[in-house]
Amino acid sequence: MLIESGFAQITQALLWPVLILVALGFVYALWSAGATLMDALLRRRGRRLLRATPDCGLEQLELQVVRQLEPARLLGRVGPLLGLIATMVPLGPALQQVAAGQGHQALAVFGSAFSGVVLAMTAAALALVVYSVRRRWLLAELLDIKKERGWA
Repeated sequence: MLIESGFAQITQALLWPVLILVALGFVYALWSAGATLMDALLRRRGRRLLRATPDCGLEQLELQVVRQLEPARLLGRVGPLLGLIATMVPLGPALQQVAAGQGHQALAVFGSAFSGVVLAMTAAALALVVYSVRRRWLLAELLDIKKERGWA
């Protein structure tokens, strides 16, 4: 019983940090989607996303690509996990409330639990779209730079 109560306390302590991460992930996903739309407009005008200075080598350009893609990739993979945690943590106490005959109190907990997973999944979906679009753009630019410099 001591281990179970310890696990329950640790789990409850994780709820607020996870909810904060879900909120931050959602805000970042919206921001990166907007930035991607702006970059789409600028790309139509001929602007590149990669900053290729004359002394910039291939490895530096590849690292630049990874650095630009990594936050969206990470959010796309970790977002659903955070959503699952945000859902599962409140469900334990809510099920105990249902078992104790306090169904109305449990309904409020269920609503907040599911809103966490919806925000996390929305953030992950946006991040994966941003990742896919930006990856295609950056790899095409990298290929163009390779051809321009005779590296291909």
